[in-house]
Amino acid sequence: MNKSSIPALATCILLASLAHAEIPDPIAVRGEALIATAHAVGSQVYECKANADGKLAWQFREPIATLFIDGKTVGRHYAGPHWEMTDGSVVRAKVAGNAPGASRNDIPLLKLEVTEQRGSGQLSGVTTIQRINTRGGVAEPACATAGAFLSVPYTADYAFYRKVRASLPAAIRGVRDF
Repeated sequence: MNKSSIPALATCILLASLAHAEIPDPIAVRGEALIATAHAVGSQVYECKANADGKLAWQFREPIATLFIDGKTVGRHYAGPHWEMTDGSVVRAKVAGNAPGASRNDIPLLKLEVTEQRGSGQLSGVTTIQRINTRGGVAEPACATAGAFLSVPYTADYAFYRKVRASLPAAIRGVRDF
């Protein structure tokens, strides 16, 4: 390899890594500011129930996870789904978009819209949550005993966003009524 091809190779490697890091469109967040990202370590809990065909299958019940920022425990994630921080702020959300995980054993990536908020703190004003970088958490489809539970370990990152407030031009700032 000659010296002139090294910068071109480096550029290709950089572009490839950036493309890999891109967020899939169905879970992309636009027009909002990232306020925090927490790493979750926990389990996806499943219950053995009859599906629409009457066959027993693992059906998702709830997540149970601890949330970390910079290696410190900052909250928890649980049924609802809810995210609760140690500062007392809590949000609940519903799924607004999804994309496949990196492998068949990884739970999907998600975009969630916040539907409820409580308390003041880090999650105050959060409007959207992304679940990204998922690893694990998927149960095999078949189960044998109705009512049995299965806990499947998983990790993920949860990115918390809030709407960006547009600032008014200086000429009309402070004007309330005409």
